[in-house]
Amino acid sequence: MKAIIVGAGIGGLSAGIALRRTGWDVTIYERVTEVKPVGAAISVWSNGVKCLNYLGLGAEVAKLGGRMDNMAYIDGLDGTTMTRFSFAPLVAEVGQRPYPVSRAELQMMLMEAFGDTHLHLGRQVTEVAQDGDTVIATLEDGTTDTADLLIGADGARSVVRTHVLGAAPERRYAGYVNWNGLVPVSADLAPDDQWTVFVGEGKRVSLMPISDGRFYFFFDTPGEPGETVPREAFRDTLRAHFDGWAEPVQRLIAAIDPERTNRVEIHDIDPFHTWVKGRIALLGDSAHNTTPDIGQGGCLAMEDAVVLAIALQTNTLGVEDALGRYQARRSGRAADLVMRARKRCDVTHAADPQKTRDWYDELRREDGTKVMRGIISNIEGNPLG
Repeated sequence: MKAIIVGAGIGGLSAGIALRRTGWDVTIYERVTEVKPVGAAISVWSNGVKCLNYLGLGAEVAKLGGRMDNMAYIDGLDGTTMTRFSFAPLVAEVGQRPYPVSRAELQMMLMEAFGDTHLHLGRQVTEVAQDGDTVIATLEDGTTDTADLLIGADGARSVVRTHVLGAAPERRYAGYVNWNGLVPVSADLAPDDQWTVFVGEGKRVSLMPISDGRFYFFFDTPGEPGETVPREAFRDTLRAHFDGWAEPVQRLIAAIDPERTNRVEIHDIDPFHTWVKGRIALLGDSAHNTTPDIGQGGCLAMEDAVVLAIALQTNTLGVEDALGRYQARRSGRAADLVMRARKRCDVTHAADPQKTRDWYDELRREDGTKVMRGIISNIEGNPLG
C-alpha cells in the first residue's frame, strides 16, 4: 500500500515515519527547496515526547532537549518573582519529561529518520483528487503521482484542506506578534534549568533552555496585522514595546541577533471536524491551526501521526473506514486544545485588561499547582497515555 504525504513539516515527517513502521510505502512532497522551520524552537511537551518515543526517536529528542526543571513568572516591569515552582510533580504524574528543542534540529532529526529517497523538496502539489480507490496528486509542473492514500500535512494555508472542505477557511488574527530566536545561556538573563516568563501590560517575554547552552526566547507584542518591520529596526521596535521593563528583558533585547530573529503574526482557524474526504485526510496545522499559547501545535501534529498509523494498522475494513476512525479520535481533542489556546491567548494578551490584571494577581498567590494542572490537562487525553 502506498501513501502520499503533502508537506515535510513536523506532522508530515512524523506521519511518514509512523506509516513506514507499519509497512506502508510513503512518498513526501514538499513545495520548498529547503525546509526552513517557522520559529526558532518548539516546546515538545510530554505528550509529544511520547509520540517521538513511539517512533523510536526517544534518545534522539532527549539529546536535543534542554533540562527544564522549574518554571517562574516574573513581573516584567519591576523584576520581582511572582511565582516559582518545580516541574517534578508534573513529570511524575504524566511519566515523561518535556523538552524544549530547536525546531530546525527537530526537523532535521525527523528528516534523517525518514530518509531522503522518497522525500522530494521543491515539488509543490497544486491539486488532489480521487478516482475510485486511487488518489491523485498533481504537481506544479503538471506531473502526477498516485497512491492508495493521501495525507495533507501542508500547513496553515493547506491546498489539501481546501479540497476536503470545499473552501478555504478564514484565518483569524490573534492580536499579537511573536518575535523568537536563540541566544546563548547567560545567568544575567535567567537560570539555565528554568522556563522563565516575564509578564506585564498584556505582553510576554519567555526564555526556555535548549541543548548546547542556548536559550529559546520569544517576545509577544500587540500590533496590527500586515505591518512591516525591517530587521535593522527589530531591536528599537522591541525596546519601544518594552520601555521601562526589568533589566533582564533589556539585556535580552541587546543580545538578540536580528538576522536570526523571526517575526510572526499569530493566527488561528476556528475548529472544524471534517478532516477526511474518501481516501484523503488532513493532519497537523492543515487540520487544526492553533496559536502557540499552550505550546501544543507540534505535539498535536505528532499525536495525529501516531493515531493515523495505528488506525490504518489495526482496522481492517478498508482505508476509508480507518480514516473515519482517525477523524473521530482526533478532531474533538484538537478542537478543544485550539480553543484552550485561544482562551489563554486572550488572557495573556489583555483582550479584556481586567481579566489579565486578575491573572497577574493570581500568579502572585500561585504555588504552581494551578499552572501545572493546566499543562497536565493539555497532556492528558493523548493517544499514548
